[in-house]
Amino acid sequence: MSSRAPHVLIIGAGTGGMCLAHGLRMAGISVAVYERHRTRTDGLLGYRVGIGPTGNRALRDCLPPELFDTFVATCARSPRYFNVITQTLHQTASFELRPDIDPVNADRSVSRMTLRQVLLTGMDDVVHFDKTCTGFEQHDDGTVTAMFADGSTADGDLLVAADGTHSAIRRQYLPHAHTEDAGSINIAVKIPLTDHTRSLLPDRVRQGISLIFATHGIMGILHVMEFRWDQDGSVRSGIGSADAELLERWPGLLYDNTRDYINIILWSTARKFPADVMRWRGEDLVRLPLELTRGWHPNLRELLMHSDPGSVIAIKVATSEPVPPWQASTVTLLGDAIHTMTPGRGAGANTALRDAALLCGQLKRAAAGDKTIVQAVADYEAAMLPYGFARVADSLRNNGTSGDDRLYRPVIGRLSLMAARGYFALTSRVPRLREKFVDDLYTYRGAEG
Repeated sequence: MSSRAPHVLIIGAGTGGMCLAHGLRMAGISVAVYERHRTRTDGLLGYRVGIGPTGNRALRDCLPPELFDTFVATCARSPRYFNVITQTLHQTASFELRPDIDPVNADRSVSRMTLRQVLLTGMDDVVHFDKTCTGFEQHDDGTVTAMFADGSTADGDLLVAADGTHSAIRRQYLPHAHTEDAGSINIAVKIPLTDHTRSLLPDRVRQGISLIFATHGIMGILHVMEFRWDQDGSVRSGIGSADAELLERWPGLLYDNTRDYINIILWSTARKFPADVMRWRGEDLVRLPLELTRGWHPNLRELLMHSDPGSVIAIKVATSEPVPPWQASTVTLLGDAIHTMTPGRGAGANTALRDAALLCGQLKRAAAGDKTIVQAVADYEAAMLPYGFARVADSLRNNGTSGDDRLYRPVIGRLSLMAARGYFALTSRVPRLREKFVDDLYTYRGAEG
């Protein structure tokens, strides 16, 4: 195959893989995506993901302009406040966030299922569903073959592993690259947003994103997700004619059942959960957050009682161990396939998008004849590995991410909780500290270092 007309195989139709696919297609580079799910609606992908300036830039650079505008239009209402609250709904701190008037330099909240539908738009001829990759073979002529569980194969000039934490490509290509159990577990629930459930939340909590520092080693996050369409999937009035036209033309709502909801995620050290919790489903799993939150404010517990049993999930938090650079070849990796990180600070999706934009730029140069594909991959990996594993380390430093965090210890945990609450209370009340906190928040979310 000619180095000027490469064909790229992408394993995984997740956020990073599809961003890369769009960018390559926009550049006229042949690309095919292979996705293990059977249809575009499969998979529990309805929870929130935060997209910051880093992710926005990658999406703007890789998506067709109208589709990027559609992404912006399908994001939930951005939070006005970052709050820190207790389990009794006492407000420890509240920071006013910046408005999201800039399409790139803003923090956006999007449903994972909605983002999936945006990224699958217009890619019917590129994405192949029900294709579970089991391995690959590299050939002397510089080509690579992907192999699938159904016995089929696909040939290309480059194989990109975008198949997540349990990547089959990584297991074969970098058998020494491991993920570790971080020792904590998340329970995520979706609660339909109704007049009643809305009334259970104070105004600032309803309008913001709230970090819960609770007693007994429990932490959580609460965010209300409100969209530009109603419960019937019809575009709401008063959202602006341009956004309304985009949404009315967008076919994604035919596949997306996302409606306004309240997202609550609770986490703690794995020691607090039943040993078999990862096998729990439905009503059994809904009851677990209620057991963990005994003594919490009645409104929070009532919200949990309204959880959708079909969407509640338990997540065992994992993290990657850094690996030294390797010899570049016709196989590479992006996103969680190489640098799985904890949910802390929402860095995972943004880093995967950054990977996609960086790799796309390098492959454009290869297609133009400025470098070989392997040189393009080497330059991509030389930049990706340092910032990717720096974000892994950042995510591990967040409160409660590690199961060995001091917050979970019997005596020192109470002192750590008091210290954390005290820090946020002081920071929010001193103007200079409050301004610096918000500045640092946006600087981190927009960082390219």
